[in-house]
Amino acid sequence: MPDKNGLAQGEEKQQTEGQPSGEITLGQYLLDCLRAEGITEIFGVPGDYNFTLLDTLERYDGIRFINGRNELNAGYAADSYARLKGISALITTFGVGEMSACNAIAGSYSENVPVVHIVGSPKSMVQQAHKLMHHTLHDGDYQVFRKMYSSITAYTAEITPENAAIEIPAALSIAKRKKKPVYLVVAIDLVMKPILARRAQLQDLQTSTSSLKAAVAHASQLLGSSKRAVILSDSMVMRHRLMNPVRELAEGMSVPVASMPLGKGGFDEHHPNYIGMYGGAFGSEQVSTIVEEADCVIAAGLIWSDSNTANFTAKLDPMRTINIQPESVKIGEAVYMNIKAEDMLRELMKVGFEQEEDLPSLSFPYEQEAADVAAEKLLTADAYYPRIQRMLKEGDIVVAETGTFMNGISQIRLPEGASYIAQAGWESIGYATPAAFGACIAAPGRRVLLFTGDGSLQLTVQEISSMLANGCHPIIFVLNNDGYTIEKYLNVKTEQQRYNEVPMWSYTKLAEAFGGEAYTARVQTIGELDEAMEQAQAAQAQGRLSIIEMVAADPMDAPEYLRRTRDYLEEQEKQQK
Repeated sequence: MPDKNGLAQGEEKQQTEGQPSGEITLGQYLLDCLRAEGITEIFGVPGDYNFTLLDTLERYDGIRFINGRNELNAGYAADSYARLKGISALITTFGVGEMSACNAIAGSYSENVPVVHIVGSPKSMVQQAHKLMHHTLHDGDYQVFRKMYSSITAYTAEITPENAAIEIPAALSIAKRKKKPVYLVVAIDLVMKPILARRAQLQDLQTSTSSLKAAVAHASQLLGSSKRAVILSDSMVMRHRLMNPVRELAEGMSVPVASMPLGKGGFDEHHPNYIGMYGGAFGSEQVSTIVEEADCVIAAGLIWSDSNTANFTAKLDPMRTINIQPESVKIGEAVYMNIKAEDMLRELMKVGFEQEEDLPSLSFPYEQEAADVAAEKLLTADAYYPRIQRMLKEGDIVVAETGTFMNGISQIRLPEGASYIAQAGWESIGYATPAAFGACIAAPGRRVLLFTGDGSLQLTVQEISSMLANGCHPIIFVLNNDGYTIEKYLNVKTEQQRYNEVPMWSYTKLAEAFGGEAYTARVQTIGELDEAMEQAQAAQAQGRLSIIEMVAADPMDAPEYLRRTRDYLEEQEKQQK
């Protein structure tokens, strides 16, 4: 486990006494370190305690500041950026700013996303005197917010000119290794001070040869007695960039591959070995049969949470599962520590297992042609999800909001090279709109499609303004189903839930309200949707943002995966009575 106020286990830091370099300030050094990690944009919101940081950033060549409409949204955008580029940074002010961003950072911690959260704090002398300043709790305690963040980050540090050359590399090293956010706070008057030249020597985890040998021997024994094997690709495959080793293992063993809900997009969904998403009792029965009847399941980066296992209806026998985590392997009751996942995957290639059975040929949920649907047919999930799937292109970035849309979009078969972004574990409603903005900034050359609901959009709609201000042109689909339909589905105890209703907005006028222009359409039929999709793609190619409001014919219409979820919850409720 990482030390919340120090380095993670297995990592060391050494420091040697130094003298002021006279050449580089704390702020410049911080930005140099971030730039070296490939960060070319930093999200955030200005505040008087981070002015010196932002002034330094304004003069810095190679990184630009991306101003969010609020700190929460900026945190969501940074999270999405990190999912695409590997790591990101966020700047907020002390107290009010960092507390606003707290939910976003907690989501990054929950979903293993490395975000470097930088906080500008009051002058060092003010803090030492415990003066009661604005943006504080008026108790003189300047460590309180750092203590709060110690529970939702892998590392926290108070940066000074004396320790910057030690603490900043340490924080970045931990963020990259643990795939978790880290927290750095610096007083406003120290940003322009020259740092002391120090040398930080960091040690990454090295795989234990003996532990790896034992794990491979155990895995070989299990595979040796197996006729049918399957690979499950989950979230940590994406976070730790294990996509290639997993694909190579699947090809070498000639075994089928299924993704878990949190791991969607981590395996090429048009690869011949891919069979679909494993969703326990809620997903494809064909996929469930293949996974659950396999003699051996190789689970790469598996996260055993409720949303990832369809309310724990997934059935995996631990005695037949090789559970490969980023730094450990578990087979049955045996746990093998200090093994890097890429090393275990590489060694499994040498075991020599090759499945004799032909790869299964399965149908995917939205593969059926829907061209014969009457143009005047009102919008229903069974008709518009196949159309959405056909609209997607290679290299697209698909951002799906927690809720009705995510339950449907998760079943879509992604094109080759497409990226999928959804907060399927933390599930903070409103995440997707600022996440789409972050994706536009991270990958300006790729097409971004946002699928959000009317209720979710109302939480974080301001980032459409940021999209317009930064020349972003995603295609935004707003499912207007008159409120929080996802919550209505999950609450099987009561009817007429007025608290799940939301005000009716004029969604097609949002761009105008934010001082911009966009292609917009309000559609109620399949024919209108087809036309709007065609026009939106043309607008996107011309560099224009698009908003398509999809008015559901029935507010309780939902994709099959969500309907099965409700059926399960209703059955559980009956059993409790």
